[in-house]
Amino acid sequence: MTAETLFDPLFLSRLQFALKALFHILWSSLSIGLILYIFLMEALWLRRKDNFYYIQARFWTRFFLLIFAIGVVSGIPMGFEFGTNWGRFAAAKNGFIGEMLGVEATMAFMLEAGFLGIMAFGWGRVSKGLHLFATAMVALGTSLSAFWIMVANSWMQTPSGLSPAGSSVVTSYLQAIFNPDMPWGVSHMYVAALETTLFFVGAVSAWYLLRRRHTDFFLRSFKIVLAAAVFIAPLQVLVGDMSGKAVARHQPAKLAAFEAHWETNPPGTGAAWKAVAWPDQAKQANNWEIEIPNVLSLLLTYSPTGEVKGLKEFPREDQPPVLITFYTFRIMFSIGFALVFLMLWTLWEWRKGHLKPEALPDRKALLYAWMIALPLSYTAIEMGWVTREVGRQPWLIYGLIRTNEAASVLPSGAVAASLAGYLIVYSVLFFFFVVMARGILMKGPDLHGEPSYPTLSPPPGKEEESR
Repeated sequence: MTAETLFDPLFLSRLQFALKALFHILWSSLSIGLILYIFLMEALWLRRKDNFYYIQARFWTRFFLLIFAIGVVSGIPMGFEFGTNWGRFAAAKNGFIGEMLGVEATMAFMLEAGFLGIMAFGWGRVSKGLHLFATAMVALGTSLSAFWIMVANSWMQTPSGLSPAGSSVVTSYLQAIFNPDMPWGVSHMYVAALETTLFFVGAVSAWYLLRRRHTDFFLRSFKIVLAAAVFIAPLQVLVGDMSGKAVARHQPAKLAAFEAHWETNPPGTGAAWKAVAWPDQAKQANNWEIEIPNVLSLLLTYSPTGEVKGLKEFPREDQPPVLITFYTFRIMFSIGFALVFLMLWTLWEWRKGHLKPEALPDRKALLYAWMIALPLSYTAIEMGWVTREVGRQPWLIYGLIRTNEAASVLPSGAVAASLAGYLIVYSVLFFFFVVMARGILMKGPDLHGEPSYPTLSPPPGKEEESR
């Protein structure tokens, strides 16, 4: 990368939006799953009358409120950027995107904000049923927010509902919303958020178990998320596989970049899968590679000789960056399989009777692995997002508008200054989170049980009548 590229306003604008997105996704992804976990704990408390679930709900709510606050603060500037750094896109091309973001704000964010206060401060002040309803509405709002954001992003991957052909004007909102990428884009991201939440709760529980603090309490939460991971971890691998097949159908150049697959395999010959390679886009070939014959064809077409289009089928100016997407894709799915392995390992230890308070001191490697799994889960999400977005290049809306046609005309110094400002602000936010999260961890859960619910007294002068 040359100095000229580093100071190019387009590159700086792309870098700024990417950094904002990568930072924001840290909080938004966890909030999606964590509020569902809190809702489940609260519902179980009301059903089973076991204060363990109430204490669980209260403890993890502290983390949720902190994460939600940082998510809101870090997410709002992303919307403003359509009018600052991407003004040409906002002015002419993003009617559908703007409307989806508007729907997300009015339908989802307002729902979250409207009930968040009741959920956070309503304990002992409103009825148990109303509090559970408020928690459910926050959870619904969070999930709806993820849905509408991913609908907008999926439409940019596979734009649909357009008329006339080649236009960016949406005439069928049903087709635009349910575009070909939407089912897999939404499900892959949503399940990733659930999986990250499970390993977040598991990592925090493992931290307490290693320190032998509240062992009985956190051993139960550890087992709860392990039971959920039995379904969620393999499901994410399956959804990821189906998502990759959808990319092969609708964005074949993107898939070829994922796999550093340059030449379309001839009829009767299978496409090899490159386990590792060093792609050279200038040469339109790999400098070296370790490959497994026929596996790529088998994975994508269920046939060992199925055709997989090579990247040379597409003009160079339409090809995504290969080196970045090749390795971010592999980091993502390698972590996905590693999390499945960790789930199976832990399940085996549970079956052998080793997940007991007296046996945990001899299972330090397992507990440390769960703590390491948390940053790995986040890394998988970040790498998946980089793969998805960089793989769409050079298009902002796939096949319709190029990224270099959408950026505002800005001096590089102005973009560099705003980028530096956001780096400082987001660094402060991350430091704030670390300090506050450490405080929550050190304090631990309040084990005193459920709140008291005051009874209503009759109004003055009515005591005798009430008797």
